[in-house]
Amino acid sequence: MISKVGQIMLYVNNQDEAREFWTEKVGFSVISEEDNGQGMRWIEIAPTKEAETSIILHNKELIAKMQPELNLGTPSLMFFSKKFDNLYSDLLNKNVTVGEIVNMPSGRVFNFADSENNYFAVMEKK
Repeated sequence: MISKVGQIMLYVNNQDEAREFWTEKVGFSVISEEDNGQGMRWIEIAPTKEAETSIILHNKELIAKMQPELNLGTPSLMFFSKKFDNLYSDLLNKNVTVGEIVNMPSGRVFNFADSENNYFAVMEKK
């Protein structure tokens, strides 16, 4: 049986730019960075080093060559934030593309775009 989501694969065009975006703009930490010496490199990031789920930044072009049948589309991710308004303001101040705050039955939500124009959502969780 599956007990939790461990890692989410995010296929990006530029791993270094993606790492910079997630760490410098969103505040994630690099958990690990691996390179097998044969072109396969991946960067594990997470909101905190103790997070149970992390994101792995993979080279989209390389993965497409290795596994052409794989769906390399961006997953639709919803992040939770206890400091919702602070995060929204911080992203705006760092010139991140941020959508309007929307009131949903489950709480307030906004979306933001990474450096490759992939959109992700944030929901307020107190």
